[in-house]
Amino acid sequence: MHPAQLPEEILLTQTDVEPLRTGGPGGQHRNRNATGVLLIHKPSGVKASATERRSRKDNHREALLRLRKKLAIEKRTPPGERCPSELWESRLRSRRIKVNPNHSDFPALLAELLDLLMHEKDDLQIVAKALGTSASQLVRLLSLEPKALANLNARRHQAGLKPLRSS
Repeated sequence: MHPAQLPEEILLTQTDVEPLRTGGPGGQHRNRNATGVLLIHKPSGVKASATERRSRKDNHREALLRLRKKLAIEKRTPPGERCPSELWESRLRSRRIKVNPNHSDFPALLAELLDLLMHEKDDLQIVAKALGTSASQLVRLLSLEPKALANLNARRHQAGLKPLRSS
């Protein structure tokens, strides 16, 4: 199972949590407490932080979502035995992928897509058929996380394939 797909409790056991305090301009409403959060995934070394909220709990939640997204983009695992996953099938509506990029399911879907693309040598048509959707839907999903699309396009460029363009 990809780390981005792990339940929160399990992922947090694999993560170091460090408090952060940021400086800069601010004035009266500037947060003077260390409410920022830095999460470090121990097995992979991937880091994510959040400091924009005044609540440590809110920053922790945002940092966890960012960590999941970074893990989805940077860490590759072999595709699971079931393709598409139950989560993927639950998000398909008439061959369209329905997910908000700020939803907790988004990193898991992105990880599943990127793992399958790596396994199929970035052939979008084969992956789209395996996942029960269209290539344009996959590109749309990738474009919700620009860094994922940029990394995939860099890999496609090295393989001599045309870059994917978001609509």
